[in-house]
Amino acid sequence: MKKNILLIATGGTIASKKTEEGLAPQITSEELLGYVPEIKEFCNVDTLQLLNIDSTNIQPEYWILMAEAIEKNYEKYDGFVISHGTDTMSYTSAALSYFIQNLDKPVIVTGAQKPINVDITDAKKNLLDSFRFAAEKDVCGVYLVFDGKAIVGTRARKVKSKSYSAFESINFPVAAIIDDNRITKYIRNEKFTEGVKFYKNIFPSIFLLKLVPGMEPDVLDYIGEKYEGVVIESYGVGGIPFLDKRNFLEKLDSLTENGKIIIIATQVMFEGSDMGIYEVGIKALNKLNVLQAYDMTIEAVITKLMWIMAQTKDFNEVKKLFYTRINEDSLY
Repeated sequence: MKKNILLIATGGTIASKKTEEGLAPQITSEELLGYVPEIKEFCNVDTLQLLNIDSTNIQPEYWILMAEAIEKNYEKYDGFVISHGTDTMSYTSAALSYFIQNLDKPVIVTGAQKPINVDITDAKKNLLDSFRFAAEKDVCGVYLVFDGKAIVGTRARKVKSKSYSAFESINFPVAAIIDDNRITKYIRNEKFTEGVKFYKNIFPSIFLLKLVPGMEPDVLDYIGEKYEGVVIESYGVGGIPFLDKRNFLEKLDSLTENGKIIIIATQVMFEGSDMGIYEVGIKALNKLNVLQAYDMTIEAVITKLMWIMAQTKDFNEVKKLFYTRINEDSLY
């Protein structure tokens, strides 16, 4: 029996046409399906045009709109495919992983580097692969599907700006390889005892600060006035500068005393943070109430913090939730 899949369209390059001001999303969800009629051979598809915007314009509140659209239609369909722009797709796949938990159905986020209406495009393959994976037996959870790979939602990152092989799975195996009709799965889905849960509240007041040599610590004064959570991309395995006049430890101590939530991550894409190795990390751990990202992606850190801080801003409660796995597939 064919599965029933809902296509939720949000715009992006996949739905773009040329305009006088450059590519802009204009192709509708129904029109997208018209370019890949083969989909109807293996599943039944309905469409929902939720947004039609460049993903640069995606806002945190739109993730809640997507989650609400899935919740509203959850009992009607066996799976969901979200067409989306590539630029913030990693944020969306991570965010949906936190705002929709204990999924027993697939939610697939996909898009393209070229519009679906041009002669040479990756859009048709990515759409076909996404629907095939959504229609596959025993697939559940949030995934980003692109260039023949299914990546766990909290592990995806865009690593190339133009190439078709735009996304990689960071510090975690690819969940599956999709080669036309052949799907090879490398991760077994976790079976949840609790039912699916949707979260409606989000706390977007999170700032991402990337350290560079010479940065003045007083930048944290301004950030602390405007934001409740701060994610710091530090160097290497994670450290905070404390030498001479640019002592970040003092400023961070003040922020944590005022109840701000600080998470230390790394600018290095692979292998993650480990602040217990060097003095520059150990001093921060010993002196401050800070958390570290370990091997999480920045996209996952930020969206998870937005989910957590909508529930609590107490450091100990934030810490508990931050280090609690939302599902066994993603680790975080």
